[in-house]
Amino acid sequence: MDKIDREIVMLLQKDASLPVADIARKVGLSVTPCWRRIQKMEEDGIIRGRVALLDSEKIGMGMSVFVGIKTDQHNAIWLQQFADTVSSFPEVVEFYRMSGEVDYMLRVVVPDMASYDVFYKKLIGNIELKDVSSSFAMEEINNNNDEGTVAGAWGRLVHEVQIGAELEADAAIDIRNELAPFELDNEPQQQQQR
Repeated sequence: MDKIDREIVMLLQKDASLPVADIARKVGLSVTPCWRRIQKMEEDGIIRGRVALLDSEKIGMGMSVFVGIKTDQHNAIWLQQFADTVSSFPEVVEFYRMSGEVDYMLRVVVPDMASYDVFYKKLIGNIELKDVSSSFAMEEINNNNDEGTVAGAWGRLVHEVQIGAELEADAAIDIRNELAPFELDNEPQQQQQR
């Protein structure tokens, strides 16, 4: 992926409904090459899909719960059963295997505490777990704006690497410039010694 692909992805993450003509204009391409780039990123699995972001409060799913799960089962059969069980719950919107204090982390969205309690009882009733801890989000501060997207983070990282490379190149030039008088002075002496 190059800079233009990153710009396209960032635009799509902000608004997946943007017409290709608008995207093309914003990244400085004509429509057909822009469309081909998008198609290629879809074929390569970089763009996995296009979704609508919903306001969880307005659809009655205003409670976000982060569920940390510990297990003493670390085998393929249990993992498959656990993954199938968790994936069957529509309340689970994110599901990660973790390092550190917990083995798995879920993000669960529900309308209220009673709904979470129903979810919790179904979860522990379907699979053996060592420990389940729940943390309730008090406030959503940032969720999927252009600074919070994967493409946004990637774009910032690539930009920082490019700046770092430019600074290193500038530093190397500065060092060469500082050493240049010495190299010139030493060159005739080295030739005379031979």
